[in-house]
Amino acid sequence: MPMRPLAKPFSKPFAAAFVLALATVLALPAAQAQDRIKLKAIGQPLATGLIQKNKEQPFFENFAARTGLPIDVDYKPIDTLGIKDTEQLRVMKAGLFDIVSLRVSQNSRDEPTILGLDLVGAAPDYATGRKVAKAYFDTVDARLQQQFNVKLLGVWPFGPQILFCKKPIASLADIKGMKVRVYDQNLAKFIEMVGGTPVPVSFADTHQSLSLGVVDCAITGPSSANSAGWPEVTTHQLAIGFQMALNGYGMTMKSWNALKPDQQAKLKAAFDGLTEEVWKYSEELFRDALNCNAGKDPCTTGKKFKLVDVPVTPADLELVRGAVGKVSLPVWAEVCDKSNPGCSKGWQATVAPVLGLK
Repeated sequence: MPMRPLAKPFSKPFAAAFVLALATVLALPAAQAQDRIKLKAIGQPLATGLIQKNKEQPFFENFAARTGLPIDVDYKPIDTLGIKDTEQLRVMKAGLFDIVSLRVSQNSRDEPTILGLDLVGAAPDYATGRKVAKAYFDTVDARLQQQFNVKLLGVWPFGPQILFCKKPIASLADIKGMKVRVYDQNLAKFIEMVGGTPVPVSFADTHQSLSLGVVDCAITGPSSANSAGWPEVTTHQLAIGFQMALNGYGMTMKSWNALKPDQQAKLKAAFDGLTEEVWKYSEELFRDALNCNAGKDPCTTGKKFKLVDVPVTPADLELVRGAVGKVSLPVWAEVCDKSNPGCSKGWQATVAPVLGLK
């Protein structure tokens, strides 16, 4: 039987090309994995409740699907990180995180300009809150970029911040002489004007402070209060909105600039979608939680309690609305203009016309 001739060996150039092609194919999964962007995000505290749980966290956990970008986010609520919610901007400036769910009031000591989003009396309802957020967005974005290298991607509300008390009240005037939990200087000055004693207490510590009598009353949104069990240690709720508790999403300019223009557009569109969802959801929660706290129906999002619903009087409404000109704007302007000359003029030019203020 004749022997078959041996196959010719590959030429050296062909062999080299084959090995290179094979290596390329084998490396594809690794290369694709390396192409994915990994970002670290600070979220709202777990204790704040349903917006964090049902809107924010799912968005970040499904970030690639929601944005259409090869980005994976390591999302951590701030109360699991050992970082204070007053330190968010400092942490972002240091480059320790890429994205932040920014607590506006809590970080206003580091950057007073941002509190212009949420002056006491300026946004007592959702419709006004939207107008204020839109009017002041570019001002806040520019300031955060300048001072902290953080780009503002969206603004959204927890909703009207109302009063909870463990002593009987019939109107705002009844908090005279009472200790009231507050979360920023603007609100503190208003409580002083009404005759109360403002006491700064973190959200996480408020339930215990009410229970122990450290404070007699406390201010937050009705849904957050329900989630944190405040109605267990209070008896009355007065549903008048002092502030809208506007918050924002920010991203370090380093991470933002690392994206291509089309990726930036997709990312911004995704955050626009998220913030619009939260605006609508927040309003649903607000109305439902008021019912839950007072033991009324419908109550679908929280636990039923038995708080007394204190009627909001025209005099109380006028007191809160008048706070902008009398207290919150002058107090804030003095502080803000010191660190950011022209700060209050910027607000007067953008937000004041929306509110019908001269």
